[in-house]
Amino acid sequence: MDVPLECITRLYQKVTGRKIRHRNSELAEKIEGVDSLFSIPDLLDRHEAERPLVVTGPNVSKTTFFESFINDRETGYVVYHWVRKEPTVSQAEEIAAFYEKNDCDSFIAIGGGSAIDAAKAAAACIARPGKKLQKMRGLMHVRHDTPFFIAVPTTAGTGSETTANAALIDNETGQKFSIIDPHLMPDVAVLDPSLLISLPQDETAYTGMDALTHAVEAYLNTPYHLSDTAEDCEDAVEAIMESLPKAYADGEDLQAREEMLIASYTAGTALNVSGYGNIHALAHAISRMLHMQHGLINAVVMPYVLREYGAAVVPELAKLASVSDIEKDGTRQERAAGFIKAVEDMNEDMGIPKHLDISESDFPKIATWAYREVNPIYPVPVIFDKKRFIKILRQIASK
Repeated sequence: MDVPLECITRLYQKVTGRKIRHRNSELAEKIEGVDSLFSIPDLLDRHEAERPLVVTGPNVSKTTFFESFINDRETGYVVYHWVRKEPTVSQAEEIAAFYEKNDCDSFIAIGGGSAIDAAKAAAACIARPGKKLQKMRGLMHVRHDTPFFIAVPTTAGTGSETTANAALIDNETGQKFSIIDPHLMPDVAVLDPSLLISLPQDETAYTGMDALTHAVEAYLNTPYHLSDTAEDCEDAVEAIMESLPKAYADGEDLQAREEMLIASYTAGTALNVSGYGNIHALAHAISRMLHMQHGLINAVVMPYVLREYGAAVVPELAKLASVSDIEKDGTRQERAAGFIKAVEDMNEDMGIPKHLDISESDFPKIATWAYREVNPIYPVPVIFDKKRFIKILRQIASK
């Protein structure tokens, strides 16, 4: 381990942890239940929002529930329905221009993380006219109030409905980057399980494992914890381990769908405090190279990183095994190993592979990207240098 890096990183995280524990950040208001989507007109009236811009993607815009929602309000909505799976800076700017052109006064983002993130980034443009999104990259560069914002997730996993983060692709470099600022946190999250009934099995699996990754990484990032962070993570992990297999097996199981939405929201709340870790850093880097679904890569990477952490995470993983009814007996090491095995078994049951087709020649580049993302910001239990990232990549790529 690079000793100067370890010292500088931990000092940075100590200072950041103090700031996190002293900041006041309200959570997104949570409205949940079947047909809660149709509570939005009342929400708009309550917040005196008269001309909302609905931001979504082409698939959601063709659904029956979306048509019913659009036709439910007498005064109507302005609709932008062209969000891509990987929103770009130029698209966020386009949405902001569309918002201004149509004299809108609020946002309603309906969809997965892409639609919600695209709308968040557009809201940042509205808040900071004349400032490029690339200049708002990183922590606390929005610093201005954004328009009233309602997030309606149609997947259970990204947590974007309650986080202060928006991820975008830079058109010029092709690099994915995040804007992180409390002003980007939605004002209201509407969690309607009926919107997830048509979600395909693979998307159910990938987004569900994304939520599990959020909960696990936030749980392990103890330097940034608030008083309720660990409990939120435990609740989310317990719910996901129980409900994700049910939602995967039966997409019309509304109870499982609702429990997954709540778990995703809870995990996102914890992530908002504790941040990402080595799993996400490596998954982001692999995704940049392979252009595969983010949740899928998280699911593949998670067991390898957890094992590489070794003794540093045994107490936490043992506790997660206990609260999830995976392993209640045995030593801490046995229960921790049981938790990792349960993640692998759930991956296998949902058709998620153990390995990815990554070229060895790309290992150094991927390791560099992951290393640069994680240090010094993420308060991971073990700081990985590039060699350890390459070690994990070899395991992931070996078949």
